[in-house]
Amino acid sequence: MTALDLGRPVVVTGGAGAIGAILVRALLDRGATVRVVDNFSSGRREHLPDPEVVPHLSVVDADIRTRSTFESAMAGAGSVWHLAANPDIRRGTEEPNLDLEHGTIGTANVLEAARRSDVPHVLFSSSSVVYGFPTQFPTPESYGPLMPQSLYGASKLASEGLVSAYAHCYGMRGTIFRFANIIGPAMTHGVIFDFFRKLERAPDRLEVLGDGRQSKSYLTTEDCVAAMLVAAERGAGPVEAYNLGTRDRTSVREIAERVVAATGGRATIEYTGGDRGWTGDIPQQLLAIDRITALGWTPRWTSTEAVDRTVRALADRRS
Repeated sequence: MTALDLGRPVVVTGGAGAIGAILVRALLDRGATVRVVDNFSSGRREHLPDPEVVPHLSVVDADIRTRSTFESAMAGAGSVWHLAANPDIRRGTEEPNLDLEHGTIGTANVLEAARRSDVPHVLFSSSSVVYGFPTQFPTPESYGPLMPQSLYGASKLASEGLVSAYAHCYGMRGTIFRFANIIGPAMTHGVIFDFFRKLERAPDRLEVLGDGRQSKSYLTTEDCVAAMLVAAERGAGPVEAYNLGTRDRTSVREIAERVVAATGGRATIEYTGGDRGWTGDIPQQLLAIDRITALGWTPRWTSTEAVDRTVRALADRRS
């Protein structure tokens, strides 16, 4: 298997999202021609450079649930980075077909479009939630059995299976990224974003789901993209899975206290109780990242530093 091919166009589904937009810019900086496929349901056009100014960038407004709307973007491509998905785990529980359609079926459509255009490399953004409630910390990529607790997690695991099957059946290379909690100022969901939104509605009270002891690893969008590129360029083998995270964790209580302090320190923090915030939540998460660090990548910021940077950025934006 060869390293990432940037001599041919690169397709990024979900390229207007918080992670996708940083990936797009990084690929452009490497001299790639980039084709973004996004329906802008959660991604934003302002995250991307202007295609009229950047000659090697094109944007296709399309929905991966309908293959005919984006299949032409695959023509002649050397790789497809598949990031498009429902970004909100909790919403998937409320709308049971959401992750099936945007996740599993969407991934099947992307893979089939790639196969029909002989795209040799598919890179897929999965999630740490495929592990369910692990009993081993840090959790390695070899951990099993994988028992997701959410429909989002089930969709990610099913999509991983499709990536593996297409790679083995059709000679593609498949690279799978199992993300920790990826955070940054452009995010439109997640615990930090939700806390700021709650305080905008009620500045004197911050409700925190669970008991606040939920503890997870948080990775910046910049570190996430850097790790993805290292795996793409230095990895080998027909199918590989990489955990992407930090070596430390940050609790929900710590995040709540930082957000309250950043917004003036007036709000009282109130916990709803219980060891998990909502149905499908994984309260404890810490990924083993030895496989990706063996390729030469290390996170620039710790989990705590990533949280601090994001809190400051969101506070500055809202002020």
